[in-house]
Amino acid sequence: MMMQGIRKAGQGFLGKLIIAIMFGFLIMSFAIWGVGDIFRGYGRNEVAKVGKTEIGLEQMRTTYQNEIQNLTRQQRRQISPEMARAYGIDRQVLSRLLSEATLDQTAQSMRLAVSDETIRNLIFDDPVFRDASGQFSAARFNELLRSNGYTEQSYVALQRSTILRQQLGEMLIGGLTAPVTLQELGSRLRNEKRSITFARMPASAAGEIAAATEDQLKTFFNDRKIAFRAPEFRTADILAITAEALADPAKVTDEEAKTRYEALKAQRFTTAETRTVQQISFPNAEEAAAAKAKIDDGETFDEIATERNVAFNDLTLGTFTREQIFDPAVRDAAFALEQGGVSAPVASAFGTVLLRVTTVNVAQVRPFEEVAAEVKQEIATGRAASRVTELHDKIEDQRAGARPLAEIAKEFGLTLRSAGPMSASLAKPDGKQEEALPGGDPTLQAIFRSDIGVDNEAIRLPRDSGYVWFDVTKIDPARDRGFDEVKAEVEKQWRADETAAKLSAKARELVERLDKGESFDAVAASAGLTIETAADIGRQDQRAELPAGVVSQVFGTAVGKSNSSAGADGGRILFKVDSATVPPYLRTTQEAANFERVLSSSMSEDVLLQYVAFRQTQLGVRINEAAFRNATGGTQN
Repeated sequence: MMMQGIRKAGQGFLGKLIIAIMFGFLIMSFAIWGVGDIFRGYGRNEVAKVGKTEIGLEQMRTTYQNEIQNLTRQQRRQISPEMARAYGIDRQVLSRLLSEATLDQTAQSMRLAVSDETIRNLIFDDPVFRDASGQFSAARFNELLRSNGYTEQSYVALQRSTILRQQLGEMLIGGLTAPVTLQELGSRLRNEKRSITFARMPASAAGEIAAATEDQLKTFFNDRKIAFRAPEFRTADILAITAEALADPAKVTDEEAKTRYEALKAQRFTTAETRTVQQISFPNAEEAAAAKAKIDDGETFDEIATERNVAFNDLTLGTFTREQIFDPAVRDAAFALEQGGVSAPVASAFGTVLLRVTTVNVAQVRPFEEVAAEVKQEIATGRAASRVTELHDKIEDQRAGARPLAEIAKEFGLTLRSAGPMSASLAKPDGKQEEALPGGDPTLQAIFRSDIGVDNEAIRLPRDSGYVWFDVTKIDPARDRGFDEVKAEVEKQWRADETAAKLSAKARELVERLDKGESFDAVAASAGLTIETAADIGRQDQRAELPAGVVSQVFGTAVGKSNSSAGADGGRILFKVDSATVPPYLRTTQEAANFERVLSSSMSEDVLLQYVAFRQTQLGVRINEAAFRNATGGTQN
């Protein structure tokens, strides 16, 4: 609650952006590693200096400790100094202090100021400091300040600094929007569709590959010996507890589930009404009214569109829920129409328009019977969450007594999994894959960072959904394998490389023939290939018939030109780009408005980042590494 008051001046887009900058890694890289002198010993109590502003040892220590306490509360576990440094918290805190000092000094040099009346109104208007009647409470104000370590003077100073930073940001990026040309370019990159003619070249199209001699295989092996090295394999016992696994939906009654269903029905089990909306734009209200009169007299909406040279594909704005239409006038008019109805002239944000609703999809509510099992599972999982915490504490007590996981699992009736032997990529010695581990990559990485006999910390699963414990029981070190041991693998890889090289060379010959003007039909027929087509391929598409690498190559090839790319099963795909289409960028759609907002935000952030880095270069930044380590509990060198 107190943090809401402290950050009130930065609640808007600009304020959030400035706060994000203060915490950013990018500024840290400029401020700490790329700007000014980094030296030792210029002042035992000064951690850093930006221009004339000093960051003292106590200021750094207090801010750093507060950050660790916040993390401890969030993660509900103790954060050791070693963990904090591994997470980079110490450098993040220093970066924030440097960024704040930079902005404060810049505001001061520009003679920016905030009146006492502004600060007073800010505090009086803050709902955090109001009593039950909604009035400002001096007693609550002072109580919250004391409980969070602020005096009235220090809190006012913090608010003043926050507002000044926001004013400075407003001067730099206020009103900054992405140019239409850039928006159109981004729209093209996202929405361009391509059509191709293609043919699959199987590995067999490379022709006969003569068997390799023993000497060829040995040479191939010696040149790539590291590729045939056996990786390190590890075996571990794993014990995982989650609310989902402990939940028992059978203990949830129908009455409890129905109560939960009614509470969630509107937001979870109801599909909102959608409407497909078309529009015709007019230069003024008079022309729109005249067009509406024609429609009332029997002329159709499509005929009006044709008269105004509006292509059929450009009529449709899209299919929206009521909330998705950002223009209030368009929203109200569209959702007041019957299906097929045409509106009166509407004064939209981008001019006068006539609207037609072509399709109405009424709201749908999933009945209780359809979702009963889902609701019961959710209730049971929520109840089991408390048992997860209880079990965690009991297991930790057992671990403190050095009991192995196998015994703990047996005592609490939990399932213990023995995983491995497995490599760091979950590969098994026989070439198969180990099943995914509870906790995913963090668990796997922790197993390979640990050792036999080490008492490992429990791994917290995402969204506080449970915990994973593990014991490393066996380690098979990585080792070189001899030629005889991997001869079959060597021969397989040698043949695959030879096939790929020959297939690539053949594909290049076919591409050259296509680019010289031969038809795709003739070239494919001469190579015994079957022709296929694919239309409306998007830049990010993932299709079974076209791997991602092929799609990327398609968008890197000019329209009318041919190319080839590696396909599945060692084959290649030969293709020709037949066409590329880009839908018009309609700035009146909700999608366009969202895209413009995201693009403008990204530009604003980049400008502010560069400005802060530039100012730090001008002011000069110096770091006293010895004092920094002292403040954060680091090892002294």
